[in-house]
Amino acid sequence: MSERAALARRTGIVLGFVLVSLTAGAGIVTASNVAAGLSGGSTDVSVPTWLYLATGGGTVGASALLTMLVTDRDVIGAYHDHALEQSLDRLLTAGSLLLGVFGLLGLALVFVAGIGGPNIGLVSATVLVTFVGGRALLTIVAYTVGNPWPALNPWRRIAEALPNGYESYPSSYGSWPAVVALLTFVWLEVVAPLTTTAQALVAILVMYSLFTISGAVVFSPETWFRRGDPLSLWFRLYGSVAPIQRTADGFELRYPGSRLSEPDLVTGTSLVAFVLALVWELTYSGFIVTPAGVWTIEALVGIGLPPVLVYLLLLVGGFALFWKVYWVAIDRTRERAETYLSRRYLGYRLAAPLLAIAAGYHLAHYVGFGLSLWPSLLDALATPLNPPPNPTRYALPGWFGYVEIAGILLGHVLAVWVAHTVSFELFPGKLQAIRSQYPLIVVMVFFTMVSLYLVSQGTMSPPYVPG
Repeated sequence: MSERAALARRTGIVLGFVLVSLTAGAGIVTASNVAAGLSGGSTDVSVPTWLYLATGGGTVGASALLTMLVTDRDVIGAYHDHALEQSLDRLLTAGSLLLGVFGLLGLALVFVAGIGGPNIGLVSATVLVTFVGGRALLTIVAYTVGNPWPALNPWRRIAEALPNGYESYPSSYGSWPAVVALLTFVWLEVVAPLTTTAQALVAILVMYSLFTISGAVVFSPETWFRRGDPLSLWFRLYGSVAPIQRTADGFELRYPGSRLSEPDLVTGTSLVAFVLALVWELTYSGFIVTPAGVWTIEALVGIGLPPVLVYLLLLVGGFALFWKVYWVAIDRTRERAETYLSRRYLGYRLAAPLLAIAAGYHLAHYVGFGLSLWPSLLDALATPLNPPPNPTRYALPGWFGYVEIAGILLGHVLAVWVAHTVSFELFPGKLQAIRSQYPLIVVMVFFTMVSLYLVSQGTMSPPYVPG
């Protein structure tokens, strides 16, 4: 049997495992997330939890074992190197101009509606555009189709129109400003009434605007939006999973996730931290609305800690745990591979596959949320200063929970494949490349089971949260 035929057969086996996992996950509906203070919760699984978790973890483990059987470097490279390129200079220019206008008008709408419109989250265009349009749907477009943010970004358009470039960006900063800003915004989503009070969200958007425009003016828009701006990094890294990639000459159509194997995607420790923050913030937003998360928060508040501090400690502590687990896995990878490559370089190359996991997590958390509130967003955009008091919402069918499970599992399976590809690029020996993957696969299986467990739990309102 040829290597390609064997690959097709093994892919079919993996898809079979995924189907079994989807069947075991019957009864799951919308996953929990903090922004879904605008929407409903989830129900419990209809099969024993241990079986559900073991099946999900087994799917990722089985896909890893089957992937390891593919050792032909030409076959591996064909997936990641194959691309259809197209130069569309005029279309790119016109599209960029059109999206830029939409971005500026959208930013103006957000501020006007937040100040002059209703101060109720479910009908406010400010809240719905931010969370349904940006955090949910636009992010889904970024990793399923392609990244539209460079053309849409209104803050960059404003910064480019101002005098800029007064200082050189310190190399020691890396992308740490974006990491700190991302974690800060995730914390503020919890402790501030951003999804229920439009004026509070406007205040945060004003703070962000001052922060990012100031950074772009001081260091130049090109540098700042490449390294220091959290939204730009958010969309760029999520967009690297997409099949449509921007090139110097236009666009290229690639297999999903193939960009993740390239060495120029994650190039510093701070970018590793941002990737881990993308994975952790979704796990965090799911944890704090589960019964176990609510019990933990109430217990810590019960010993005298302020609720805002409790949420901050859980956010930072969980991120630190993810950081530690990741670098321990990299250390074990280096030991098993017996390589001269540095720990830091291995950490850079193997962080990018985790973006596939982040995309799967995001889909599980936000696709139902975005679709159910999509009509409300349209109603608010039609009349932003006087939206209907009873906005339209879609009721998702019971089978929609399968989409969550599929998102999580397919994200992990794609991450396993990309990690397999990176290992064969880094290490010359086949056994060396295969051995090096074990620690990271263990981490991925663990992440899978944790995320599936969180999705399987009934949701509760996070305690001590305004609104």
